Amino acid sequence: MYSESDLQAAVDANVLTPEAAAAFRSHIASVRAAPGADEESFRLITGFNDIFVSIAAVILLVAVGWIGASIHPALGGAFVAASAWFLAEYFTRQRRMALPSIVLVLAFSGGVFATMVGFLVKHGENIFGSNPGDTVGALLVGGIALVTAAATWLHWKRFMVPITVAAGTAALAATAVALVLAVTGVPSPDGTLPMILVLIAGLGVFTLAMWWDRSDRVRQTRRSDVAFWLHLLAAPMIVHPIFHLLGVTQGDDIGSGAAILVVGIYIAFGLVALAIDRRALLVSALAYVLFAMTQLFNTFGAVELNVALTAFVIGSALLLLSAFWQNARAAVVGLLPENLANQLPATARPVSPQPAS
Repeated sequence: MYSESDLQAAVDANVLTPEAAAAFRSHIASVRAAPGADEESFRLITGFNDIFVSIAAVILLVAVGWIGASIHPALGGAFVAASAWFLAEYFTRQRRMALPSIVLVLAFSGGVFATMVGFLVKHGENIFGSNPGDTVGALLVGGIALVTAAATWLHWKRFMVPITVAAGTAALAATAVALVLAVTGVPSPDGTLPMILVLIAGLGVFTLAMWWDRSDRVRQTRRSDVAFWLHLLAAPMIVHPIFHLLGVTQGDDIGSGAAILVVGIYIAFGLVALAIDRRALLVSALAYVLFAMTQLFNTFGAVELNVALTAFVIGSALLLLSAFWQNARAAVVGLLPENLANQLPATARPVSPQPAS
């Protein structure tokens, strides 16, 4: 029910002493037989009231968006963004409700984006002509995403909801990709160039996530929650382009060589996930490895049970990995150089103390 950031907030407010908080963490770790950081804890709901408020907020936001759009296409998004900010003043700043805060952040960001899109839909032809061209279109997308990122930054400064950083980063990544496409103007009918750019942006987001992770290696503050959402954003931006470039997303059968390569890449993702103690890469690539394993079983003649055998193998492997996550992670981190291991979450093995900042 309570996240590490809530526990740290209680310490900062002198509700709990640092010693009591540390004893509580140790107790929970002993009960779960795992360090708290290994659980990737983040607060999603504190009770059913979070779900109740979130449903009510969504209904209200849909209503105000519908009403605004009936007046002017841009007002639909504007009404949603304004309403989301207003609701966040109470449910986020005062009530500290997790799930409603996430819903309101996404609604605000989407509302800002929809406001500008609605304006262009209504007046874009008068401003840019009936056929603005790919370059102008990419520049428009980049500009809209940049304004969305700026608005999201203001939301972060006001409410400090961890997912806000990921939402703003996604907007900045979209801006960068759109601007590069606008500047290069290189046609890519098969989507190769955009996928390469998304992959590069995903690696950038992953680097940013690791920076946030490095600033809280024991995962006891809001910074760890921010890193969690950034990793959740980076994972599909890395995974999908890689498998797209391998031809896995085309919907056709792939050869046994490509299937083995997909499984090998998934194992590599698993090693990275163990080292950084984050599971997002494994989850994002799961559909692809399931598809590859199904193709392998087809190749070896197990046609009738290929799906069942795939589910059995992958499910068993993931459950074993989860059960022995600490041991596997200790083995992986133990192979890394000391200076690199000291930058990772401090849960797999003792690391050298860092100098006080």
